[in-house]
Amino acid sequence: MSDVPSILIVDDEPVARSRLRELLADLAPDFPHRIVGEAPNAPEALSQIEVAQPQIVLLDIQMPGMTGIELARHISARAQAAESPRQMPLIIFVTAYDEFAVDAFEVRAIDYLLKPVRAERLGQALRRALTRLPSEHAQQIDELAVATNTRRRHLSVHERGRVILVPLEQVIYLKAELKYITVRTKEREYLIEESLTGLEDEFSDRFVRIHRNALVARPSIAGFERVQPQGDTEGGDPYWQVVLRDVTERLPVSRRQWSIVKNLVG
Repeated sequence: MSDVPSILIVDDEPVARSRLRELLADLAPDFPHRIVGEAPNAPEALSQIEVAQPQIVLLDIQMPGMTGIELARHISARAQAAESPRQMPLIIFVTAYDEFAVDAFEVRAIDYLLKPVRAERLGQALRRALTRLPSEHAQQIDELAVATNTRRRHLSVHERGRVILVPLEQVIYLKAELKYITVRTKEREYLIEESLTGLEDEFSDRFVRIHRNALVARPSIAGFERVQPQGDTEGGDPYWQVVLRDVTERLPVSRRQWSIVKNLVG
């Protein structure tokens, strides 16, 4: 395997991707590297990152469907939940608008390039990227997303070699099971590798914790019902469980969380 940095180019404009390839070719004598691919949109970028595991991503900010900052937060969330930090590529943002959150970028030491990109500036950004630690970079990405009020509108599911974007408003609950999170929608279940605590922090206005291993979307709570244990647990203390809209599952509410959860439905 080559020791030179691997680079993925992400931009919805073919001309912009071609421009970056040309600049990288000009820099090759002083900055040896290998380009592992190009992606025109967020789902394709996520798929290629999963397979190629590039060390550096040149990421356009203004893309239709999902902005570069939102995409970066998907990358960060997945990397922080993974067992190895090597899965977090170092991101250099590219933008055509110098007024776009420049202060937030500079304060958080996140590198960005203004279009039209110049070879000298690209070279500086590439060398600077290699001095960062992936774990610190992931934190910087999260801080940038908060500072620019960039929220994820989807959860990214890696399934059979492809990426599925599940709209957040379709998610009924999130449940931690071993190292995975089950994402339940009306139609089906998905599995993602993220932190339940991280998801709770990021989407606290939409989800409420009902148990140490479960978050439920507030709009999906239809009510509560009190359950008397039966079978092997007969004789135990009664407990509350959540009645959900659109699915038949019932999820138990822990004693610790009941005082918070019970006020959600009038």
